[in-house]
Amino acid sequence: MTPEVVLDLYRQAFFLIILIVAVLVVPSLVVGLVIATFQAATQINEQTLSFLPRLIVTLATIMWTGPWIVSEITSFFNFLFHNIPIMIG
Repeated sequence: MTPEVVLDLYRQAFFLIILIVAVLVVPSLVVGLVIATFQAATQINEQTLSFLPRLIVTLATIMWTGPWIVSEITSFFNFLFHNIPIMIG
């Protein structure tokens, strides 16, 4: 296995991780920004007002994108599993 192959596999895996984390975190960040803007405008400093909507949005995002995430991880694993003999040499 050459260093180029290892770095390419690392790049693919790292990109997949970044993509999955971004899909899960970005909606929560947007909701947090909207809630923080609302709290700043109304001067309400309640911690649960920020936490609960972000939790609900994160759980809804996981439920909505869960099948896609599992299929992406499965396809990457299948790619690795089927190409191990070719990559080793």
